[in-house]
Amino acid sequence: MKNFIWGWLILTGWVACSPKTEAEKIIDQSIAAHGGERFKSAKISFDFRERHYEIFKSPDRFRYVRAFSDESGQVEDVLDNDGFARKINGERVTLTDKDRNAFSNSVNSVAYFAFLPYGLNDPAVIKTHLGQTQLEGKTYELIKVTFEQDGGGEDYDDEFLYWINQENYRMDFLAYTYHTDGGGVRFRKAKNQREVSGILFQDYDNYKPEDETVAVEKMQSLYEAGELELLSEIVLENIKVELNQ
Repeated sequence: MKNFIWGWLILTGWVACSPKTEAEKIIDQSIAAHGGERFKSAKISFDFRERHYEIFKSPDRFRYVRAFSDESGQVEDVLDNDGFARKINGERVTLTDKDRNAFSNSVNSVAYFAFLPYGLNDPAVIKTHLGQTQLEGKTYELIKVTFEQDGGGEDYDDEFLYWINQENYRMDFLAYTYHTDGGGVRFRKAKNQREVSGILFQDYDNYKPEDETVAVEKMQSLYEAGELELLSEIVLENIKVELNQ
């Protein structure tokens, strides 16, 4: 799963003056359609699969919190600019590198998908416009995203496709490859789109192909042919947004 901590570069004059590519323009419009500048000051909380999340990220700081109960007690995971820490019943616990990486990746993955398309202007992101495509009777701008190794996180070699609705610039579909836990490829269809305090949230139907080594570019044709299996639903509940002025 894509795992990178969103950092932001201070743009130099020559970068600021560089003309934007078509892919960059489309992603800018999509971010604006999903909430734009509100993301930069928003503290967002929601419940997902019996875990409570609180997410905040500004241009220079971020803090992701996950809280839940299990057989060990009350668990709180915190991922921020300083790294990852877990507390159980208020006491910080020592973790192996393997567990620390696994828990960190899990928290970061939920935050990444919940905030899409915000984050796609991270300096490590490489965006390519693959042209237009028709899907379920609508026209979409198809954007492929890959990542620089430097700053792209441990799984910088993941690949993503985003279907950006040409009419309203909402991100209605996405597909991605991942390499953790044996790897695979997924296709998601957005549903239950709703705004909370001016930020667009959406749930997803999550599909997988029979052959999980298939190229991510083939996922649309497999979906249209009915050859994807509905694996799960991605549903965010009890969403709250606090906008810091």
